[in-house]
Amino acid sequence: MLNTTGLSKEWWGEAILTTCYVLNRVLTKNKEITPFEEWEKKRINLSYLRTWGCLAKVNVSINKKRKLGPKIVDCVFLGYAFHSVGYRFLIIKSDVPDMYVDTIMELRDATFFENEFPMKNTPSKTSHETIIPHAQELSILIDHVEDSHEHIPEVVDTIATQKSKRPRAKSFGDEFIVYLVEDMPTTIVEAYSSPDTDLWKEAVRSEMEYIMSNRTWEVVDRPYGCQPIGCKWIFKKKLRPNGTIERYKVRLVAKGYTQKEGEDFFDTYSPVARLTIICTLIAVAASYSLIINQMDVKTYFLNGDLDEEIYMDQPEGFIADGQESKVCRLLKSLYGLKQAPKQWYEKFDSTLITTGFVVNEADTYVYYRYGGGEAIMLCLYVDDILIFGSNLNVIEKVKKLLSSNLK
Repeated sequence: MLNTTGLSKEWWGEAILTTCYVLNRVLTKNKEITPFEEWEKKRINLSYLRTWGCLAKVNVSINKKRKLGPKIVDCVFLGYAFHSVGYRFLIIKSDVPDMYVDTIMELRDATFFENEFPMKNTPSKTSHETIIPHAQELSILIDHVEDSHEHIPEVVDTIATQKSKRPRAKSFGDEFIVYLVEDMPTTIVEAYSSPDTDLWKEAVRSEMEYIMSNRTWEVVDRPYGCQPIGCKWIFKKKLRPNGTIERYKVRLVAKGYTQKEGEDFFDTYSPVARLTIICTLIAVAASYSLIINQMDVKTYFLNGDLDEEIYMDQPEGFIADGQESKVCRLLKSLYGLKQAPKQWYEKFDSTLITTGFVVNEADTYVYYRYGGGEAIMLCLYVDDILIFGSNLNVIEKVKKLLSSNLK
């Protein structure tokens, strides 16, 4: 799409959004209705689809029209409006006040010239370089569709990728850059045979030390008829904002997708406070000069006690000698288990209730405690805890309380 229309690679996001929009509205294999119709339960008419990147003469809105001024602006069609019935346009030529070149607008009233691509021979005006090395480019030409089920021709041009072990950067504009790290190991063997073997070994050792000190499981004989769930190691390099590696992170994750509802788990939910409540608490803190602290619980999923009897295979690289046939009986929750977030919340909730905290009626993930001239409020968002206190001493006391009890 970018090559056909002449738009620079900084517009790849708009191209992807338009591609998804169209593909959700055309027929797929073995289906008589489109994904959109299956989801919305209603028929659609695709006659409004237009060729991406073509020239569009957009009529100036009434509030910006002048009696003797221009009535249209020249634009490039970028896609479909998100929250309204209309199109997205990039202005390339305008003599209308408050409608500036290189800005995006959403309007409905426009005339399309689907065989003209004004950016085809126009050099890029961007001052920054968009870095997308070895990108796979998808070219899809959207023709005018008269019938609601007319097939949209699709041309795919794939550029061979070349592997690289250094961080790559993708630009989302002048202010945002995301760094991608390739070639992550997927097994212990791959990690230990990589050039970063010492760093991966240290990360694995740190993870296993915490798991064992927390008594997450015990090695037992495999019960008759038991089908233990599997587990795998997840390897990740955590990056700093400049793209350099901050630390090597390893997690042991249970294959929870093999769990059976009603046997291995029952209820599943995650403690997430409403954003409106968080905003309200921040406003209250500002009004009453409360101190705000944030606390992140390390390996929080390992803190929940399990109610169900769950067995798991011994993790790769840590199979006990002479006990290869045995399995791990999980005593604490583990990453990947269906009930892990629920079990973590229940332990967090019981810890606070037994120490005098009261659950807020408006949101069950908000707790408060008053007394002795001190006030403290806690707000839970998965593993992040916002602490609002009248002074720093009471906040530090609560942090020590949580650190000592959530183990």
